Amino acid sequence: MLKGSCLCGSVAYEIHSELGSIIMCHCSKCRKANGSAFATNAPVNTKDFMLTRGEKFIAEFESSPGVFRVFCRNCGSPLYSRRPTTPEVVRLRIGTLDTAIESKPTAHVFAGSRAEWHEICDGLPQYSERP
Repeated sequence: MLKGSCLCGSVAYEIHSELGSIIMCHCSKCRKANGSAFATNAPVNTKDFMLTRGEKFIAEFESSPGVFRVFCRNCGSPLYSRRPTTPEVVRLRIGTLDTAIESKPTAHVFAGSRAEWHEICDGLPQYSERP
């Protein structure tokens, strides 16, 4: 089991499965939503993801048609994203994990639109868009 929470601790969650492939997304929306060069995400089966605290602090924003970014309304921590077209999966922002993991990122997506001030220096595959 994995555990995670937002910055202020108002929202907490558990994951009762392993994470899917960890991907670093460099699209402009992920950069803006995370205030960083990229977002580091991993898919999680919705049935294995459970909020354990702070449901009243959950807010979401539809950043593009059919993509909802879920965050803590108290501290603003991005927690996950969801798509009604794929209700069986949420895309976890793995920076909110409290449990240490051994998994490592596997690829960069939307590297074609990466921040001009950020250089990708690892040997992971880079995709201009989503493969």
